[in-house]
Amino acid sequence: MKHPLTNSRWNALVNNDQSKDGQFFYGVTTTKIFCKPSCHSKVPNKENVVIFKTAAEALSANFRPCKRCQPTGSTPNELWIEQIKQYLAHNFQRELSLDAIATDCHGSVSNLQRTFKSLTGTSPTQYLTTIRLKHSQELLKNTDYSIKTIATRCGFNSDTYFNTLFKRHFQQTPLEYRTSYTAR
Repeated sequence: MKHPLTNSRWNALVNNDQSKDGQFFYGVTTTKIFCKPSCHSKVPNKENVVIFKTAAEALSANFRPCKRCQPTGSTPNELWIEQIKQYLAHNFQRELSLDAIATDCHGSVSNLQRTFKSLTGTSPTQYLTTIRLKHSQELLKNTDYSIKTIATRCGFNSDTYFNTLFKRHFQQTPLEYRTSYTAR
């Protein structure tokens, strides 16, 4: 069931109004995370906000609870890390700093770094780089895009940096990888 985003509800979430907690929850369609009106996370774009009457309604719509305001009581670290992994998988093409990831995933940078590393054995930025490099392999195998275009499509700021990381990770340059794959 869809609930309207009234001006009153919008003002409550923009102003972090604690008095509205329990009356409704809001979800952000781009992150699939839901919050209490009092959450101090970054204010989302209005067009990305959906309203839920209960936390159960948000959960049944496949939204995940915010780690910052914990609208369901508490969000286990494992669930939060899964949220972050999904976020990274869907946003790897964007320029993403640790600050942006933490903000969008409703946590602090230090907690993000510490929790992600303890549960995955790698840092969020290393995980993101791995996603980008795996996607670049697919593009190298299945397209004739230039190396520069592939670097950009995979979220790398420069093709030089992309080449360096690719060679370090796969022990060959992107061009060598493409050539070896197409020679098969």
